[in-house]
Amino acid sequence: MYQLSEQAEPVPSGSSRTIDIGYIGGGSQGWAHTLINDLAQCPDLAGSVTLYDVNYEMASKNALLGNRVMDREEAAGDWSFEATRSMDKALDGADFVICSIQDPPGETFVHDIDVPQEYGIYQTVADTVGPGGAIRALRAIPQYRDIAATVRERCPDAWVINYTNPMTVCTRALYEEFPDINAIGLCHEVFKTQELFADMAERYIDEAEDVARDEIRVNVKGVNHFTWVDEARWRDRDVFQYLDEELDRRKPLFDRDPGDLDGESYWVNNEAVAFDLYDRFGVLGAAGDRHLVEFVPWYLSIDEPEEIQRYGIRLTPSSARVSDDEGPDEMERYLEGDAAFEFRESGEEAVDIMRALSGEGTFVTHLNYPNEGQVDGLPEGAVVETNALLSGDDVTPLCAGGLPDEVESMVQTHVTNQETLVRAGFEGDLDLAFRAFLNEPLVTVSRDEAQELFAKLVELEREYFTDYDLDASVLRA
Repeated sequence: MYQLSEQAEPVPSGSSRTIDIGYIGGGSQGWAHTLINDLAQCPDLAGSVTLYDVNYEMASKNALLGNRVMDREEAAGDWSFEATRSMDKALDGADFVICSIQDPPGETFVHDIDVPQEYGIYQTVADTVGPGGAIRALRAIPQYRDIAATVRERCPDAWVINYTNPMTVCTRALYEEFPDINAIGLCHEVFKTQELFADMAERYIDEAEDVARDEIRVNVKGVNHFTWVDEARWRDRDVFQYLDEELDRRKPLFDRDPGDLDGESYWVNNEAVAFDLYDRFGVLGAAGDRHLVEFVPWYLSIDEPEEIQRYGIRLTPSSARVSDDEGPDEMERYLEGDAAFEFRESGEEAVDIMRALSGEGTFVTHLNYPNEGQVDGLPEGAVVETNALLSGDDVTPLCAGGLPDEVESMVQTHVTNQETLVRAGFEGDLDLAFRAFLNEPLVTVSRDEAQELFAKLVELEREYFTDYDLDASVLRA
């Protein structure tokens, strides 16, 4: 069995291996720029990237930027970028498909956050679970069915790497549409947990200095954004054992006054919730507090939005979710030469993963993948997040074991909801989707209010639900 003290490292080859990448969401100002950055610093892979986006103009600008970056003297990569108006063309013969798409338009996120607040339901992120996560899942499922169908027709052997939330539902929809697809979901939330243990190693182990995140081996189990760690090692040393001492050092966990974080970043994370969950259940929540609080009912049972700040986090306002001009303006500065595209260590692992799946060595990381028994107690086929070994066009999930009964029960609720949403999306059954919506821990209102809220959210998204039966009984008074 794989030991957490071991780490398979990529083995560089003597020459560049050529691959073709199809990018869905190629107008992205986030993940696409990260990919350009990472490919430019990758000397042992080369090839082409075809960018597809409903916003063809932004995809074209990313293609121009990518080619200019590759022309720079310090770029080690050899890649060409091209934009296309056709998803078929983008994926035709691709070796890898990367998905990082966003809801069209940004106002959908406004509904997801603001409308539930009218019913006293507050959300910190609203992209994975809760009312916002459920509605976003219903928007995403038809899109991911189209992606999977195109992969089946154009590049059935390609590996699909998904970055889009809700991660579990999107990745699960790919497999539901095309059971033979090769797809994984990547999320960087666990990286922060590794950084936490790296800091702890330096604090509690005398010989540990300048410990890097990737030196920490963690045993990951759960579902995306509700992941858990019950083992952490630095080299041959157990770091998990110091959590009790670290917990005592951090107490009291919740000592913020309402309003104390005003002016702080919306993405602030003080790990108070992660440690509180460890204090209660003996395993550490391995995602940012902003995500963790949405999976259970008690942290967000607040009367005023500012009350959440006692946990060291902030609510994400809908205004922060609407696309503004910051991304495009930054792009224009790059293209006009007013700002330089600075190479950086992104910390992301897509290139390492593509390298390993192309036969260039092996790599171990955490990812989202259908359960083949790697998480005991959760249904087979449900998408779970655990460690996996990637090597030679193959992904081997690594056995993570089970969760404490109480934690398994909480996780199972979300697995059931996610599976129900996928089934509802494929059957076009909004009544079935409402069952999952009603079962969300954050939906703490009465059944009648929940039905009214669900109907209101669906009506606001009517044009995006053309594949659904909008005359479902749940939408009638």
